[in-house]
This record gives sequence, structure tokens and C-alpha cells, in this order.
Amino acid sequence: MSPTYFPRWRRVDDREPGAVIAPDECLSWPRNVAMGAQHVVAMFGSTVLAPLLMGFDPNVAILMSGVGTLIFFVLVGGRVPSYLGSSFAFIGGVVAVTGYAGQGPNPHIGAALGAIIACGLAYALIGLVVWAASSRAGGGSRWIETLMPPVVTGAVVAVIGLNLAPIAAKGAMGAGGFDAAMAVVTILCVGGIAVFTRGMVQRLLILVGLVAACAIYAVCANGLGLGKPIDVSGVAGAAWFGMPGFSAPVFETGAMGLIVPVAVILVAENLGHLKAVAAMTGRDMDPYLGRAFLGDGIATMVSGAVGGTGVTTYAENIGVMAVTRIYSTLVFAVAALIAVVLGFSPKFGAVIQMIPGPVLGGMSVVVFGLIAMAGARIWVVNGVDFRDNRNLIVAAVTLVFGAGDFTLRIGDFTLGGIGTATFGAILLYALLRSRGPARA
Repeated sequence: MSPTYFPRWRRVDDREPGAVIAPDECLSWPRNVAMGAQHVVAMFGSTVLAPLLMGFDPNVAILMSGVGTLIFFVLVGGRVPSYLGSSFAFIGGVVAVTGYAGQGPNPHIGAALGAIIACGLAYALIGLVVWAASSRAGGGSRWIETLMPPVVTGAVVAVIGLNLAPIAAKGAMGAGGFDAAMAVVTILCVGGIAVFTRGMVQRLLILVGLVAACAIYAVCANGLGLGKPIDVSGVAGAAWFGMPGFSAPVFETGAMGLIVPVAVILVAENLGHLKAVAAMTGRDMDPYLGRAFLGDGIATMVSGAVGGTGVTTYAENIGVMAVTRIYSTLVFAVAALIAVVLGFSPKFGAVIQMIPGPVLGGMSVVVFGLIAMAGARIWVVNGVDFRDNRNLIVAAVTLVFGAGDFTLRIGDFTLGGIGTATFGAILLYALLRSRGPARA
């Protein structure tokens, strides 16, 4: 590890096509801002969707995603390129605790917030244990990796993308006809920019693709009357600056008992994400594992304290890194600051609400697909041997559980597809573990 807490970011020239920008390197400031804006766009859909499903204020979620990312950035010493956004792992527990019916603000949000804070505390304690153990010859990551080796973490990361696939497909299909066609156009916009452009335009493929797809949609819908027109009236009437709807937590034992176990899922997600980042950057991220857990846990506690969702390292942004090959951690600090500013802007929220559903659906297909491929990349980079029947069975069962959203219900306790796949992968690998590989 470097003798300085934060790296001394080295300015590099990224004009060469396909140039890789390492975590301790940086672009020019205009390009840092542009790349940061793209990461905000990448995380925005899911970060806003999660609070909407739970009855939370989306502007608070955006604000706390930025604050949480800055907390994470400081805890890992600016050495791990990751963005923190709303975690979908909390949705089932929050809905069960609050009885939220899916319309408007959640009237029982306090109990959910108290449980989210308790979950963040448990997660942070795990991080402290791993951090302390890692200071002794890497022991912190060794036992975690024994439970969750590359075949498990790769499957968990892939499952996150596959589990979200029905959401993307439903959004892309819309009402059929014109909506589905525009989703395909959005996919083609992103794909075309990724393949046929060069330089900064290619690196901003998500942001540029979104703008291009919205422009095409406006021409077809607003100009030619082929679909539902884009309504800009909400943007004009929204204020430039305003306070989000903060809420106070209430601590209830029953709610905490239901939501605190989500910490185990967050550990698996974070570990998988760090492995994906390590595979892409070629950097050893194991020394920062405990600090990453601690940063994520503290960020979740801070978010829950003011009315935000629990947060997690975001695979959507890992997908952006995979296609842009820009891993500079400064870009994520810039993205976080942009999110903080936007969290206080109702007008920005109105602009995002203006984006057509089919365009968001098409974009989700691309981004969620990139998440799934990030999991496959972990397998490839780590040389996971699928001639070993143990690896084959673990990956196969995990993918089906996650993609099929296999839900386990025990009394009032509910574990959704990602959670079931995560725990299933860990337990199945432990049960099938042997001294040597079991060949087909």
C-alpha cells in the first residue's frame, strides 16, 4: 500500500482509443465532470426506483447516494472506484415491516429507517472485524474468500443483473408497438456509440446514448404523434432549489430482526463488486475489503438517519467502467458531488421524470446486461474451472435461483431472489467442498 492515505493522482492523456485510466490516474477536469455525470446517469434509474418501490423520497435517495459515496471514498482512501446507491436488497423487508401498498409516501417509514440503521451498524461491525483481521497477513479477506470464492462471487454479481432483467424487459416492452420500438432504438443508440465512435464520445456512451434516444423519441412522439409526447410542463414549474423530504427513524425490535440480516447480502454484493473491480483494473483490492464494508455500513446508517434507503456499491457503475475503461476514483468523487447538488434540486427530479419510460427501459436492458457480464468476467479472470462439478452446480443453481427470483418465506421472514441465491451459493459451495476437484 502507498505510504500516503490518498493516492497522488497522476494526470494522463486519454485521447488514445481504448486507453485504460487506472484508479490512481485522472483526466482533465472537464472530462472528470463529464464522466462523473455519466456515472450519475447510470446509477439514477435504480437509485430512484428503489425508494419509489418503498415509498421513500427519491430526492433524499439521490442526495444520500452522493453523501454515502463520499463517505466510502474517504474510508477506502480514494483507492477503490465504486459508487454507492439505493440497495434493492432492502425492498422486501421494508415492505413487510411497513405494509406499504405502493401509493405515495410510506406512512410507516420510521420503523423501516430504524431497522436500516441497525443493519448498517451490523454491516459496519463486520467491516471492522475484516479490517482488523486483514492487518494480520491478509487474514481479513482469507476467511471471507473461503466462504465466497470467485465461483460464488461471480454468480452473485451475475444474479444481480439477471434478477433485474424482468424489470428491464417490462420497461422495454411498455405498452408494446411504439414503446418497444423505442426501447430497441435506445439499445441501438448505445451500441452504435460504443462501436462506431471514438474518443470521449465513446467513453460517454451511456449519457450520449440517452440524449440521442430522447431526441429521437421527441421527434417521433412530439413531432409525428406516434407515441405519448414528452411533457415538459413539470420542469418549468419545479423550483431550482428545495429541501428533500427528510424523515426520522423509529427503532422497533421486530423490524430490526427482519431487516438486519440483509447485512449478509450486502457483504456478498460488496465482495463481488470489489472482485469485479479488481478483475477490470488489475489491482489487488483485498487490503481495502474491510474498509469498504465499513464505509458502506456507515453510509447506510447515515442514509437511514435522514430518511434515505440502505446503500450498496453499485454494479451499474461497474458496468460503465467495463465499457469506458476509466477507473479513476476522482471521477466517483465528482459524481458524488454532482448527486449531492442534484439532491437539493426539484427541477432535476422533474427533468428525470420527463425521460420517456421506453428509453429508460432500453437503457436498463443494456446496463443490467453489463452487470451480468461483470459476474462472468470474474469467472474468466479468476480461471474458474467449470469442469469441476462443484463449480458447475454452484453456478447453475445460483443463477436459476436469482434469475427466477426464488423467494423463501419462513413465518414473517421473507428472503427474495438475490438473497436466496446469495445464501444458497455460500451454503452449497460449503457443502460440496472437497479436497480436490470433482471432474465431470
